[in-house]
Amino acid sequence: MKPLYLLPLALFGATLAMPLAAQAPARTIIHAGQLLAEPGKPARGASTIIVEGGKIVSIADGYQAADPGATLIDLKDKYVLPGLIDSHVHLTSDSGGIAGQLEEITLSPAAQAFNAEANGMKTLRAGFTTVRNLGDGDGATLALRDAIAAGKVLGPRIVDAGASISGSAGHMDGSLGYRDELRPFFAGAGNTCNGADDCRRAVRLQIGRGADVIKFASTGGVNSRIGAGLGKQMFDDEARAIVETAHMFGKKVAVHAHGADGIRLAIDAGADSIEHGTILDEPTIAAWAKSKTYYVPTLSTVNGYKERLAANPDAYEPDVLAKIKWRISITGKSLQTLVPRGVRIAFGTDAGVSKHGRNGDEFELMVQHGMTPVEALKAATVNAADLLGLGNEIGTIAPGKSADIIAVASDPLADVRVLKKVDFVMARGSVVD
Repeated sequence: MKPLYLLPLALFGATLAMPLAAQAPARTIIHAGQLLAEPGKPARGASTIIVEGGKIVSIADGYQAADPGATLIDLKDKYVLPGLIDSHVHLTSDSGGIAGQLEEITLSPAAQAFNAEANGMKTLRAGFTTVRNLGDGDGATLALRDAIAAGKVLGPRIVDAGASISGSAGHMDGSLGYRDELRPFFAGAGNTCNGADDCRRAVRLQIGRGADVIKFASTGGVNSRIGAGLGKQMFDDEARAIVETAHMFGKKVAVHAHGADGIRLAIDAGADSIEHGTILDEPTIAAWAKSKTYYVPTLSTVNGYKERLAANPDAYEPDVLAKIKWRISITGKSLQTLVPRGVRIAFGTDAGVSKHGRNGDEFELMVQHGMTPVEALKAATVNAADLLGLGNEIGTIAPGKSADIIAVASDPLADVRVLKKVDFVMARGSVVD
């Protein structure tokens, strides 16, 4: 059987329609020119990776001959490394501002599911074989996660949060910005809470829907359709109730937080990751450095903002636009501060605010704002796998792990911009076009 990327175009559409599990040949031999099996450790030279049943069976030095009947993939002129992980995406949309608000009331859950599938494929083709989807009120990405896992459709492995949680009038309150008589309809998702007991209920609701991870907002947001600022918008007992309930069920917790007071609130409550983390003070930095809480910087949001505003200066409402201009001006400063203090960093883009399929742009921004190329790559592999609780399955190329493998034209540790154009993607043992 030929590798999928060598199949005639006339047959390729039919190949994509096949279940993912059906595409994986019984045994695949990969010849890698340079193998960066575990970012942070030295690369190996010429290597042979053997893949079977969607798993990595073995890695050997040199180029071993292919077994009879096995598929041989020649990547001798490539740098081969683990599939990348984006810890913060929103697959159901690529719109923003007023256009995104309009989508919320015009697109059916079925239409959003098709959006999610298309955006998932953009992400997968960009080399991101696993994503953490942090917010979807209608369940489209929960369904897509299950369909991908069952081999019914192609896409990245999805770790899903269901609907994000916040207090009423907080960042995740879907009724913000609508007329009073419409607000009860948009507030009906059950993801807002008031008081500790109600916040426990909100967590249990998402767990009952099948969420893998819990996300909540402890502060206001840049895209919130309300001029309430970016400081703390949740009480201590509410945040603790969310984290304790999630952890009781074995679920990790991601927290949207911009203001230092909301960041410190989340850290003290035991959150597993802080998303955005834009405003800092010394007590918050010190507490963060002592904790095991990851930082997910989501620097790519500024790219999405700039592109939409260049196309349409009125793309955002005035209350939102003021916060966007501030976000653009301050982006990267927290990363520059936290990296030297030893805070753990995991890669995440907030794709959906930025464009899906261009997740690799984040690497360049991370390096511009204080990280070395190897630190940035570790953030998107080893660290992100640990954050997602999947370190035994993904994040490195090693025997027994999922065969999530990508290849690029040159050394990403010499120039991370090469990760913007991935030449080869294998997801769970199957080659992606």
